[in-house]
Amino acid sequence: MKRPKLAGAFLFVCCLFAYLMFVKHHYSTSKPEAYRLPPHHQPDSDLSADEGPTSDAGRRFQYGIMFDAGSTGTRIHVFKFQIEDKGAPKLAQETFRAIKPGLSAYADDPQQCTAGIVELLEVAKSSVPPSYWTSTPVVLKATAGLRLLPGEKADQLLDRVRALFLESPFLSTDDSVSIMDGTDEVKNLKKQEEPNVSAQTHSFSDDQLIDYGLLMCSLCSYLGLGLMSARLAILGGVGAPPLGGSPELVSPCLAPEYSGSWEHADVVYTVKGQSTGEPFYEACLNRVEKVLYQKVAKASGVTDMDFYAFSFYYDRAVDIGAIDEKKGGSIRVSDYTDAAKKGCSDVSVGPQRSPFLCLDLVYISALLQELGFPPHKQFRLARTINQVETSWALGATFHYIESLKAH
Repeated sequence: MKRPKLAGAFLFVCCLFAYLMFVKHHYSTSKPEAYRLPPHHQPDSDLSADEGPTSDAGRRFQYGIMFDAGSTGTRIHVFKFQIEDKGAPKLAQETFRAIKPGLSAYADDPQQCTAGIVELLEVAKSSVPPSYWTSTPVVLKATAGLRLLPGEKADQLLDRVRALFLESPFLSTDDSVSIMDGTDEVKNLKKQEEPNVSAQTHSFSDDQLIDYGLLMCSLCSYLGLGLMSARLAILGGVGAPPLGGSPELVSPCLAPEYSGSWEHADVVYTVKGQSTGEPFYEACLNRVEKVLYQKVAKASGVTDMDFYAFSFYYDRAVDIGAIDEKKGGSIRVSDYTDAAKKGCSDVSVGPQRSPFLCLDLVYISALLQELGFPPHKQFRLARTINQVETSWALGATFHYIESLKAH
């Protein structure tokens, strides 16, 4: 590992943490009501098509549309902000919709992404009153899937989206469509003070303006420790894939007799299990620990704080029957570990069981412990906070709207 790079990353997140602590203190003492989240609603069924900027008893509103183009799907967030004379805008309403697959699935034929983008733009048109269309910015930010595509293929996809945005009735500018890097996601997390808390993946604490959890989410995002990237590293696929054919990856985290295919970032891999002579769980854990070595640092003070967990933490908890798929629930670090040991002991792979279940569970339990969480630490698992979908999109939308005002 390159220690200067790690030191820089650590210094970055420490500075971010200090910033968050300062802003939380400032707003908790001076503007306690500014960022209170309202209930989450579906499209604006209570709004008339002719609603204007001073409707709803004279209140003023601003809309923003954010497309989150991830590796597995594209999600649209339509936000309605209530404009305050003093203080920051409040989130009044959110509309959310998701489609699959992700944009990267159309890397060889960018025109094929048209139908999905148009479908989501129709969601936006039904959620934003027509009188607001020309003043409502529409933005797409792509994350891991497009980030890993060859530059020319990614550019062609983004150009197609730009053309569709320009044809829409919404406000589209030169920077409306872009690919985020890890540091961009961290910057958007900082904007959660204005007006929401969210994260693309990973864990963060229960308070309205989640401090330490944001630090952890930022660190994981900054160092590329999302589940798909982790899978690739654990399978030994980091680096440029060989030209032609299907790259073959062999891992002790897959059942020894397993052979199949896995597509990631427009590359189809042949993945196979490996028998190492060690018990299945121990062999996989050794591999995962090598991938995580020196990438994260243990932090103190997490035992006494409440944390939410989302994304793949939630999905794998559903897979092992620890929580209800719709209602969520709570889970301990040791529950992930126990499930990993059980999942790895069952080497059978059937149509109802993911071949990556052992790998994913071992990774989750190891990552949480590397971050400093003890086995008894309990997390709350949910898809929303205060009935708002969990993602970086709200902070990014607010920031983008503010940047337009500054020009």
